[in-house]
Amino acid sequence: MHFSMDIDPRPLLVFFHNARSGPARRMESLVAHLARKERSRLKVHQIDVDEQTELAERFRVTTVPTLVLVKDKRVVGRLEGRVSAPRIERMLEPHLPVAA
Repeated sequence: MHFSMDIDPRPLLVFFHNARSGPARRMESLVAHLARKERSRLKVHQIDVDEQTELAERFRVTTVPTLVLVKDKRVVGRLEGRVSAPRIERMLEPHLPVAA
């Protein structure tokens, strides 16, 4: 998968995971649900840290799962470990554009 932070008005949520992490596997459906629910306001990429080691290093990922929120090419939020949907939504909400 090619990863880029092209100009997009939507914030970007990057989900760093790997196949060996039980907590990351359990969060996959939650991240997929958020991607569908907020598709007009949020861009989501899932990155396997074993396949994209340079990208994981660039974002200083030391544990999986890790969620990194990027807006205007800056990291504006970060959550590590298994987290709940409400906690992710609290991180996202201040950075999402107002729904039309």
